[in-house]
Amino acid sequence: MSKKEERERKAKIQHWKVIAFYLVVYDIIAVNFSYFLGLWLRFDLQYSNIPREYLSAFLKFAPVYTVAVVIVFYILRLYNSLWRFASFNELNRIFAASVITTVIQIVGITALFVRMPFSYYVVGAATQFALITVVRFAYRFINMERARREQSARSRHNVMVIGAGAAGQTILRELQNSKEISGKACCVIDDNPNKWNRYMDGVPVVGGRDSIMEMAKKYKIDEIFFAIPTASIEDKRDILNICKETGCDMKSLPGLYQLANGDVSLSKLKPVAVEDLLGRDPIKVNMDEIFSQLKGKVIMVTGGGGSIGSELCRQIAAHDPKELVIFDVYENNAYDIQQELKKKYPNLKLDVIIGSVRDSRKIFKVFETYHPEIVYHAAAHKHVPLMEDSPCEAIKNNAIGTYKTAYAAISHGCKKFVFISTDKAVNPTNIMGASKRLCEMEIQAFDHKVKEGKAWEIPQIFTHWMDEVVKKPEVEETLKNAKTEFVAVRFGNVLGSNGSVIPLFKKQIEAGGPVTVTHPDIIRYFMTIPEAVSLVLQAGTYAHGGEIFVLDMGQPVKIDTLARNLIRLSGHTPDGDIKIEYTGLRPGEKLYEEKLMAEEGLKKTENELIHIGCPIPFDIEEFLKELDALMEAAYKNDDKIRERVEQIVTTYHPA
Repeated sequence: MSKKEERERKAKIQHWKVIAFYLVVYDIIAVNFSYFLGLWLRFDLQYSNIPREYLSAFLKFAPVYTVAVVIVFYILRLYNSLWRFASFNELNRIFAASVITTVIQIVGITALFVRMPFSYYVVGAATQFALITVVRFAYRFINMERARREQSARSRHNVMVIGAGAAGQTILRELQNSKEISGKACCVIDDNPNKWNRYMDGVPVVGGRDSIMEMAKKYKIDEIFFAIPTASIEDKRDILNICKETGCDMKSLPGLYQLANGDVSLSKLKPVAVEDLLGRDPIKVNMDEIFSQLKGKVIMVTGGGGSIGSELCRQIAAHDPKELVIFDVYENNAYDIQQELKKKYPNLKLDVIIGSVRDSRKIFKVFETYHPEIVYHAAAHKHVPLMEDSPCEAIKNNAIGTYKTAYAAISHGCKKFVFISTDKAVNPTNIMGASKRLCEMEIQAFDHKVKEGKAWEIPQIFTHWMDEVVKKPEVEETLKNAKTEFVAVRFGNVLGSNGSVIPLFKKQIEAGGPVTVTHPDIIRYFMTIPEAVSLVLQAGTYAHGGEIFVLDMGQPVKIDTLARNLIRLSGHTPDGDIKIEYTGLRPGEKLYEEKLMAEEGLKKTENELIHIGCPIPFDIEEFLKELDALMEAAYKNDDKIRERVEQIVTTYHPA
């Protein structure tokens, strides 16, 4: 510590000690004045009328009582509290100190000297409590009033708080007292009629949700704070739908746990996320059941640096795996998740491998080295327009890469292989969706061969080098006794993932527009990254092999509505401040996506929001043979690759 810091520290200590000394002096005067006032009032404010015995008893007991008061006040911390933040707790301690010292006064003076008049005790005790309380809370009041005036002087925003509960009250107080905030609380909205036309920390409660539009105009509101952490998803959506029509900037509390932890503050407010308006409750799964299956296992995540893959790695790392292997071709993403996990979980056994799932030798070497028990296969090319321009790359990376990874898993005793698919694999109109459907068919074919006990019959469509590997005694034995469970997980667009519409819209809004939407009627199913990861992990728990798990994502959302909501939530007006441009459907893009093909149907699981699509039967032997020719065509960059894929995936109809 520097000399300057030491001097500042001593100065601060001396300052509060000086304040404490002044309080002691004040208390000595106040407590003695209080009881003298009781005696003086009893005898009609005439000093000469006070009987000598009462006056003598008062004067003789005063030093004893003064010492007792100082000791009691000190024990109850009335000299070292921060009175600028005085609250109900401090008031309780003042009251307790007053009761104790009153008892000392009554018992002491009566026992040692003489029984005093009744009014002496009553007036003395009441006056003492008042004087002791006023001086301490006056300090807070003066600071609050000064802060309020300063806040009013620097206020740049008029704020409406929605929620007249504990969270709302805390936000009001911080708005009024914080020097770092430039907002002024003008009104409070709450649906409880009993609170209307009343005041909360000096701010009027002006009505329910139906009053939001009117009051936003009346008070010239430009910021709205949503402070109801306990609100249901329906109530929150309804209120936010009204709020976004005001054009105000909006923020909301993250959730109930912030209130329970006492963490409610303006620093915890976050911009209202568009997922708040999706219109359904977030999916919930039994994570304890899931993580109990992950504990002590060697787990591999391909594409572990991507949006879904990295969140999978975070969830897995938090629940004590024996070893986590991250496999990714993109070194920057892999590096980021590696550094994050090393910092957060220093005891985690973590291996980060750079490589491509298209590299047969590399992927087999990784499985041979680490022998993962569970594999989450998230590595994929996923951008529809880019894959339309490079269809062979979609086949190489998605279809052939998945085949190679699954074959490596089955050749090295992997117990579960979870493939991440997409709703674009349903009746695909683009090569990306078709490549994902190919992957689903591969998963079904592999699972079928395993259940038949014929995994060794699966063709090695990689290179001649594979013949040497497969003929190794240990690999041959593993293939003959393969027990790997293969499962696919199918979900819609993931909010906030790399390349999704939300980050794009936000960038366009920050740049002042325009926001580009392909078609005014285009709709999509949406889910959040945590929901996607929950589904992937749950699938591994429910898997018996060959299933395609599907999340009930509620009703699809129009992209146009999503864009307009995001513009409003950012405090702008669609088609006014921020223009919306319709650019037309991109190559391979559909107006709507489906979760299932008509032939698949649904089966229920223990989680009512997770369903199983029944696999569509196909000629597995013929399919596996066709993949060899498809891989050869992909690596030759055949211009007719789409026609080849269309012959294999009969539901694929290029747009």
